Amino acid sequence: MLDLSGQRLCRWRARDHNRKAEAMSFADFKVLTFDIVGTCIDFEKGVLDGFRAAGGAAAAQLTEDEIFAAYLAAREQFPGPASAVMRDVYLTAARKLGLSADDAAGDRFFRLFFTAPAFPDSAEALKRLRRKFRLVAMTNYDRVAYTNCANKLGLPFHDSVTLDEVGFAKPDPRFFFYNLGRQSAHGFKQDEILHVAQSQYHDIGVARELGYKVCWIERRKGFKGFGGTPVPKAVTKPDFHFASLGELADAVERG
Repeated sequence: MLDLSGQRLCRWRARDHNRKAEAMSFADFKVLTFDIVGTCIDFEKGVLDGFRAAGGAAAAQLTEDEIFAAYLAAREQFPGPASAVMRDVYLTAARKLGLSADDAAGDRFFRLFFTAPAFPDSAEALKRLRRKFRLVAMTNYDRVAYTNCANKLGLPFHDSVTLDEVGFAKPDPRFFFYNLGRQSAHGFKQDEILHVAQSQYHDIGVARELGYKVCWIERRKGFKGFGGTPVPKAVTKPDFHFASLGELADAVERG
C-alpha cells in the first residue's frame, strides 16, 4: 500500500506521462524492461499441459477456463516462489477438480509447468531488440526459475530483477521502485525506460500508475478473458500495444 505522498507522486507522474504520450516514439527509450512469464514464456501452455498430463482421464474433459480458474484460486492460496509452491498449487486445484492428486501427479505437473516453452517469436524478437536497447528482465520468478527461462530465450538480458532480490512480487509497487533504483545506478532515468508485459494485473496497470511508459503485449488477443492471469480491476490503455514481441520488434525497426 502506497502512503499519501506516494499516491501524490503517482498522480503527478501519471499527469506528466499523459502530457508527453502524444509525442512518444521508440527513440525516446534506452531500456526495455520485460515481464517474462506470459510475455516471453508461454506459461499457459505449461499449466494446461501439466494438468492434462498429471490429472488422469478426468482432466481431458475439462475446459481451459475450468483449469485456469482452479489454478488461479490455488495460486492465490500459495503465493510464494513458483519453484517452491507449484506442487501444492497443482494438488490443491486437482482435488477441487477431482483429478489425480498424489505425489507422483504433483511431480509430473511440476516438471511440465517448468518446461513451458518460449513463444515462437520471443527469442528472435529479443535478439533484434537487444541491438538497440538495454534489456532487463523483471519477473516474479525466483532466480533459479528465471535462469531456466533466460536459457530458453537465448540469454538476451543485460540485467534481471527477480523475486529473490526484491522480496515482493508484482503488482507490489516496491518491485517497480526497486527496478528504478537499480537502473538509476546504471545511469538510466525513468523516462528512458519502457516496460513490456502481457499482464494487465501484474504489470501494465501498476507500472502506468507509477509513471512508467508501458507496452502491452496482448498474447491473448482474439481470445475471451484473461486465461491464466488474474482479472484486473480495469484494462489500462498502454502507450504501445502489440499482439507479440515480434510485432514490437518490427515496429522498432520501422522507426
